[in-house]
Amino acid sequence: MNDFLPSSTLPLTAEQINIFLDQLVVPLSQVLSSPSEVVLHDLRNIPNTVRKISGDVTGREIGDPPTDRLLEYLASGITDHRVGYRSNLPDGRQLRSTTLVFKDLRGEPAAALCFNSDVSSWVTVRSMMDNLILGSSNNINRAVSAPESQKGISSRPVEEKDEYFPLDVEDLADHLIEGAIRKVGVPVEEMKKRHKVEVVQELEKRGFFLVKDSIDQIAHSLNVTRFTIYNYLNEITDTESVKAV
Repeated sequence: MNDFLPSSTLPLTAEQINIFLDQLVVPLSQVLSSPSEVVLHDLRNIPNTVRKISGDVTGREIGDPPTDRLLEYLASGITDHRVGYRSNLPDGRQLRSTTLVFKDLRGEPAAALCFNSDVSSWVTVRSMMDNLILGSSNNINRAVSAPESQKGISSRPVEEKDEYFPLDVEDLADHLIEGAIRKVGVPVEEMKKRHKVEVVQELEKRGFFLVKDSIDQIAHSLNVTRFTIYNYLNEITDTESVKAV
């Protein structure tokens, strides 16, 4: 379960917000415990959103794309701050992350300021202390469990999953396509139309079509034409409109 707080709407243009936050990235990274990083995403520049970064936890650089989770939340219209959620890197390191979303004077998402701290060492130390003090894992689970009413600020249940930190746009696109195909569970060469529509629907939900040249990429992956992908998207839109009536 992740903690959510309302996003911030500022009486500024998107550029003014990004200029202001740009100046905070380095100072904020210097007051965080190491190893940590602070990343500023300019949300007007999808998919090359990373505007500034200080620290080297995820290995990203200026001009790199957003994470799959940030892209999915933007596509869904959810722009709440997400505070202290967990994610994992492919090499097994565990992160504690926070994403703050700022809207401009028109109410449009302008920037996301993200904090990622590698807490792997602390998790290891805690595990050792838990085993030393509490004994077996069963006792640990009983000891650390707490009623929802005691967990602080109000929370919204969301699906717990790893956050993917792509190093370039192609990496992000490949990750999203592979994940959608894997979720449908049918090899591309054996897919019927309904399976391919399901893949496109999953990709739309995850914000894939916010990425430049996404139509060409998924058309190639599914062995269909661009025109076919547009038809699938129209079909999905029509179906959702009927459900909404």
